[in-house]
Amino acid sequence: MTLTREVTTTQEKPLILLVDDMPANLHVLAAALRDDHRIKTATSGAAALDLAEGEDRPQLILLDVVMQDMSGLDVLRRLRENPETRDIPVIIVSADTSEQSQLEGLDLGADDYITKPVVATVLLVRVRNLLQRKRTEARLRLAAHVFEYGGEAILITDGDNCIVEVNPAFTRMTGYTPEEICGQNPKILSAGRATPEEYQAMWHAICEQGFWQGEMWDRRKNGEIYPKLLTISVVRNAQGDIDFHIGSFTDLSEQKATEEKIRHVAHHDALTGLPNRLHLQISLGQVIAAAKRENEEVAVMFIDLDRFKIINDTLGHNIGDGLLVEVAQRLRGHVRESDLLARLGGDEFVVALEGDDVVNAVAQVAEKILGSLSQPYQIDGHVLHSTTSIGISLYPHDGDSIESLMKNADTAMYHAKSMGRNNFQFFSPKMNQSSNERLLLENSLHRALECDEFTVHYQPQADLASGRLVGAEALIRWHHPERGMVSPLDFIPLAEENGMILPIGTWVLREVCRQIKVWRELGLTDLRFAVNLSPRQFHQENLVGKIIGILREFDVPASALELEITESSVMENPDAAVSLLNQLNQHGLSIAIDDFGTGYSSLGYLKRFPVSKLKIDRSFVMDIPGDPDDSAIAIAVIQLGRSLGLKVVAEGVETAEQRQFLSDQGCDMLQGYWYSKPLDAASFEAFALHAEKR
Repeated sequence: MTLTREVTTTQEKPLILLVDDMPANLHVLAAALRDDHRIKTATSGAAALDLAEGEDRPQLILLDVVMQDMSGLDVLRRLRENPETRDIPVIIVSADTSEQSQLEGLDLGADDYITKPVVATVLLVRVRNLLQRKRTEARLRLAAHVFEYGGEAILITDGDNCIVEVNPAFTRMTGYTPEEICGQNPKILSAGRATPEEYQAMWHAICEQGFWQGEMWDRRKNGEIYPKLLTISVVRNAQGDIDFHIGSFTDLSEQKATEEKIRHVAHHDALTGLPNRLHLQISLGQVIAAAKRENEEVAVMFIDLDRFKIINDTLGHNIGDGLLVEVAQRLRGHVRESDLLARLGGDEFVVALEGDDVVNAVAQVAEKILGSLSQPYQIDGHVLHSTTSIGISLYPHDGDSIESLMKNADTAMYHAKSMGRNNFQFFSPKMNQSSNERLLLENSLHRALECDEFTVHYQPQADLASGRLVGAEALIRWHHPERGMVSPLDFIPLAEENGMILPIGTWVLREVCRQIKVWRELGLTDLRFAVNLSPRQFHQENLVGKIIGILREFDVPASALELEITESSVMENPDAAVSLLNQLNQHGLSIAIDDFGTGYSSLGYLKRFPVSKLKIDRSFVMDIPGDPDDSAIAIAVIQLGRSLGLKVVAEGVETAEQRQFLSDQGCDMLQGYWYSKPLDAASFEAFALHAEKR
């Protein structure tokens, strides 16, 4: 009989098997026992064995000795030989009162011997006592089994708190054998982490309530400290004094490690390993609370990568993820362990600093971050360039809550982007107005295309040597129904950020090609028209196919169109840019590098780019010839273009002195108010037709 069967079957009336080949005897026994027990009967030894081995096994057998088919002693012998029935208690019921007969039955394994005629009251007492004894023995065996084979460590101390017994699980968990630990005080296991007050509370509960449970840190024999869940109960004697303490515990190391992993996953970004938004909310709240108590300042930096979406969309998420991992690594190098660094998601990061002179400290950190993150990245064979815009808010000046500080740092970050990117800006209240205006402008921008609010103006370009009109740069203009003319400096960066630049750029290309077709039909066939491609346009999918499709739609030759791209566009991924520019060039399109000198072009890459023009940025033209630095830069660009076989165009030429200086240095073309301001389509048409007649 198994331990489980022995113990669990005590929950219902015990089943007793009565074995006798005389029905009258069975009736007498059953009548005596029926009220408190379930009864089965067998009239032969063979039937008794079948029932004893069946599914519903008896908890007790009353067995007659003298039966015709098989003696009761033979049945008893068979029961004790079978592992499934050997533990079923058996009471011999016999008319033989001799000592020899009783000894023979007890020797074969009978638990008791009752002589006939049976006295009902005696029978009931003998049966009840035997069943109770067997239940007690079963519980003891179960307890011994649990002690020996259970997974929980068990130690028993006496009333003086001296260890008297431990089980194998204790040895596995602590490393101490019974020989090493018995006789010791449990303090030998202590890791020393609990305070005296905690120990006092534990012993008070044990003495007053006889029970305590809680987590505790212990030390294994090898010195390793580990957490455990400990339960202590007491065994009292008849006088109520504590004879033993029984402690059982489980090792919580794996559970704690799992909990820590879950907590880490919940609070950290899976890609970079940095704290995430949830962790930031909790930790920044704690930082602000501490600053409030100590009357200190806190600086919150909102960091956003410039043009990250272009890299992600062009080269794929794996490259984008690699860039984010590298950015996170660089950021780690510029913050202290006491500072808070987190990734909000996408390409947004937050740094929070506290301490003395936090304004100067955060400015220095921001400068270092800008310099570090603007350095080239090597990601899976690609050389990437990216800059960063940073907004900074200060506690308590710019807000006293997480929400207000984050919102204002975000607003300052967008202001940094509007200031040309790759810089940091401290928040000021007037930025909120700019932020609201920006939101209104963004909403209007979505409507502008549908409502035909955009137009294209054309600024003529002239050959410096001959003064002849050679082409024009197409410039988009937005006439807002309420605000009037909106500067491209206000809406182009916004369109670049929110993706509207793609449909707007396509509209400009189509409008310019449509107009080129009209002018070519008027005989203006020698002019080339330049269209700006923003970084996001340049990196969009199937750019070549879209441009060639528009040229074919309006039957415009590729030679009539020039694409202007900035240095930063091609240097974000120079290798990919070389491939794309070659494809455009193979279709007959002319390529110009716009605003040359304001970026960070590599001369090695410049030689590889299939470009035909360099455009000197207006910032280097406006102060020539008076400014020696700008003059030197302009001369250097002209000489560089000549050495590479490229045409050089000067933008922003407004005076005769500027024109003469550029002509003397060998600049090829000019564009600016000295020659002509940007003109609407009708005005440019008249300008060009007049120029043709001269």
